[in-house]
Amino acid sequence: MSRLVATFQQLAASGRKALIPFITAGDPKPDFTVPLMHAMVAAGADVIELGVPFSDPMADGPVIQRASERALLHKMSLKKTLNLAIEFRRTNQHTPLVLMGYLNPIEAMGYEDFANAAQRAEIDGVLTVDLPPEEGLECRELLKAREIDPIFFFY
Repeated sequence: MSRLVATFQQLAASGRKALIPFITAGDPKPDFTVPLMHAMVAAGADVIELGVPFSDPMADGPVIQRASERALLHKMSLKKTLNLAIEFRRTNQHTPLVLMGYLNPIEAMGYEDFANAAQRAEIDGVLTVDLPPEEGLECRELLKAREIDPIFFFY
């Protein structure tokens, strides 16, 4: 059972809703991200959604767009975001991590390389904003094979 499923089952059993804060990796600077993730857990976060900075966001408002711009100024990337997740996992094995981003960086890395890297980083879920479920079969199967939950928006 994935950390995400276990967390939601525990929350449901206790009658609670999940607190899932979002941050953009590398904003305001890369070395601030992991301490902020730990602070969110200490403040009660049940799951952390870690945004991968992207230059052309379609589904984000101005606050997240500016966060991505600041992170990109620090040369943040998908690989660097995964490295921050690895660093977080050194001292936190229980809080689920969901990577949120766009398909382009994943395609640039290659689906299989991405799935392997996400597994090494102990990512629990991947929310790809611009990948509809009906077009995401290859990526979804690679993630599921590594026990990573694919998460899709339904419109």
